[in-house]
Amino acid sequence: MSALRRRAERAKTGRSQAIRRGRGETALPYAMVAPLLVFIGALALYPTVLTAYGAFVHNDALDPPNHFTGFGNFQSVFSNSQVRQSFENTGLYVVFGVLLSVGLGIFFGLLLQRRFRGRGIVLALMVLPWALPGVVEGVIWSWIYDPTFGVLNSTLKSAHVISTYQLWVGTHQIESIFFISLVQVWQITPLAAILVLASLQAIPSELYEAANVDGATTWQQIKRITLPLIRPGLAIAVVEGLVMSLNIFDQVYVLNAGATTASSLMSETYQIAFGNLNFGQGYALSLLATVTTIALSLLAVKLIYRRVEF
Repeated sequence: MSALRRRAERAKTGRSQAIRRGRGETALPYAMVAPLLVFIGALALYPTVLTAYGAFVHNDALDPPNHFTGFGNFQSVFSNSQVRQSFENTGLYVVFGVLLSVGLGIFFGLLLQRRFRGRGIVLALMVLPWALPGVVEGVIWSWIYDPTFGVLNSTLKSAHVISTYQLWVGTHQIESIFFISLVQVWQITPLAAILVLASLQAIPSELYEAANVDGATTWQQIKRITLPLIRPGLAIAVVEGLVMSLNIFDQVYVLNAGATTASSLMSETYQIAFGNLNFGQGYALSLLATVTTIALSLLAVKLIYRRVEF
């Protein structure tokens, strides 16, 4: 009996050690990512909470003291005609930015799917605009759009498309927003193309071979095979375009300066918070931008994303 008891105790001890070891192995991944979670919390969550609180507080450096105002900041920003104009402009930035970046991303993704000489160099060069800061891009394109010596004016005049040099940004709303959007599209299209290309490379070649045997045209293959099967990549590309377009600031600030013709929601937030020193209304606009970005991103994922299994 004593031998059986000792054997049972050893088995019980072994099970306890196995359970503790299993708990330790389960907790190890969480312990390893804990510092990153704390960093993200300090970097992202704390400012978000501060913004959410500040949006409901009257915080005007030119009109102290600070006090709780409820929805007063939101009422003030919506009664501001320049803010309403910036909402309309931002909607146009989203339309131009998402449609052009995703459309060009699909085009270049399909183009780069085929192997050709120098393909690696082309891919490396494509990433460069995405890696550049928005301010640098704005400065580069300000030289292109310059009404006095700009490359765009020079090229179009040499091709006899225009008779005199034009002011491309700052005069007309739609025209200004379109040309500023082109700068951002130049930046975000490479990432969209890489996302599409990655999704394309995951599609089995047997599907296209079977479609060729059945006599499907190239457009039919793109419509029936390619587009449905790259929806996960497209969803990410659309969300990227949405986030970047809704929060466009650098390009607008450099190319449009303080003009309201093509002001964006972020440029108007900057003007209210740091130009007028009304931080409460600035917080309110920031919170609106955050909520709008999250809502539209979730909607885009809901409408576009589909799980693909081969």
